[in-house]
Amino acid sequence: MTAHDPRRFGPMTAPERETLDHWVDFYRQSLLLKIDGLDADHLCRRSVPPSTMSPIGLVRHLTEVEAYWLREVLLEEEQPDLYCTVTSREGDFDDVDPATAAADVERYRAELVATRAAQANWTDLDGPVRGLRRGERVNLRWILTHLIEEYARHLGHLDLLREAIDGRTGY
Repeated sequence: MTAHDPRRFGPMTAPERETLDHWVDFYRQSLLLKIDGLDADHLCRRSVPPSTMSPIGLVRHLTEVEAYWLREVLLEEEQPDLYCTVTSREGDFDDVDPATAAADVERYRAELVATRAAQANWTDLDGPVRGLRRGERVNLRWILTHLIEEYARHLGHLDLLREAIDGRTGY
């Protein structure tokens, strides 16, 4: 990816919570590494039609994912619609604009500050969290496992998008 990769691949024998926290954060760092060096036009470059997927669309989507799971579901804090709205249900992917791409990346970074704090302050993996997911109780273990899956899937998409833009590949 880059000459300096700040990610660590460990801890390899840690307890469950440390391992889950590590992988969620590893993938957060991976997202930022994979968009590093892209200008606003490249961030908004779409994949093969009819898909509206773009690097910045994935950043916007994962911003909403972070806020939803670690603030709305975990803490039951109502979150405003950032990109997906009643009038634009796929706004995270559809409504990208080079003029707002840098601000969208900064919004993701700011959301990580809030969601990392929420995640760190919730110590119980087993008990139900405050909010519900589609009327169902979940616990933090489920949320963190889902976030790992969500990031891994979308980082695979981002790998292909980045390679199509400038040939750059990497884990």
